[in-house]
Amino acid sequence: MTNDPCSQFGLRLSEIRKSRGWSQERLASESGLARSYVGGVERGQRNIALRNICKLAGALGLSPSVLLVLPDNSGGIAIRPN
Repeated sequence: MTNDPCSQFGLRLSEIRKSRGWSQERLASESGLARSYVGGVERGQRNIALRNICKLAGALGLSPSVLLVLPDNSGGIAIRPN
């Protein structure tokens, strides 16, 4: 697993999208973003803006903070102490 935050965010987004049985096309349509953009985000090729994180979270019915809980290097969800 890479430590790149864009790649980690993309992996998180992809996992959530797939857990709902949604295609990239559906997520793009629901969020008002281009499918190619969503694909680039999921591949870690885009440094996504906060507005777009909020659009994706809204489409998924989540708080934006849920998308920002990035996986740790062991494959689990990172728990960060306050």
